[in-house]
Amino acid sequence: MASSPEEEARAALAAAGQLPDAEIELAAVAVQFGRIDAPDADWRGASALLSELAQAAVAAAAADEVADAGDAERRRAVLAEVIHGRFGFRGDTEDYENAANANLIRVIERRRGLPVALGILWLHAAEAAGWAAHGVDFPGHFLLAVEGGRGQALVDVFAGGTGLQAPDLRALIKRIEGDRAELRPGLVRLMDRRAVLLRLQNNIKLRRLRAQDLGGALACAEDMLRLAPDQALLWREAGLFNQRLDRIGAALACLERSLELEPEGPVASRTRLVVEELRHRLN
Repeated sequence: MASSPEEEARAALAAAGQLPDAEIELAAVAVQFGRIDAPDADWRGASALLSELAQAAVAAAAADEVADAGDAERRRAVLAEVIHGRFGFRGDTEDYENAANANLIRVIERRRGLPVALGILWLHAAEAAGWAAHGVDFPGHFLLAVEGGRGQALVDVFAGGTGLQAPDLRALIKRIEGDRAELRPGLVRLMDRRAVLLRLQNNIKLRRLRAQDLGGALACAEDMLRLAPDQALLWREAGLFNQRLDRIGAALACLERSLELEPEGPVASRTRLVVEELRHRLN
């Protein structure tokens, strides 16, 4: 019997979950997440567009000697022109909470999305061009860092690839956290590939929770665990979702796995209390 799109995609996620972080193909994995979220979407068309985007980035990099020589700011400008100029991608300011904004296939179809979805397109294009780039876990707003031989360019991919300097970051943190917020050490944290993909999926999970679709949120957490099977926090979250769905055996299995991965600390202590309560319910 032929596999369903969801089964194929979940198998691909599980395979990616066994890879070292550096070997994960960001955009390809994001497309697999998108297939699960929207099984009828044209994932092959999305993959073809990603190939076009990569080819355009390679050509643009080769045509700009300053960027290719290592100027980070120039690299930012080149990628912005390709992604936002030539291909027309933009942040969805009109319908931000639309779940399609966190599905890379739908983002490619609609040419608009959330910061982290657009960031995956940037990382895909930068890698094709041979340029180092990283997601930036800025509070409340995903950013991107494009590396160069002479420094780093911070990018707001949601705002058309605008470059950010210290005053811009200060204004952004105030907008997110309030007027008393200030720049502080640790605000600009570089993310690995798994973290970027998990942040993308977290948007879908949160939207399902807001819609009171607990089963859908659990399914999303389980798919995230296929990619990141060693994430104790995700196992704990899946356990608590199962508990709320009254799936006690599944809840115990998930919570016990979280404790195997992270046996110490206040979160582990609270998790043990939940485990004891659930064991009593089984007796």
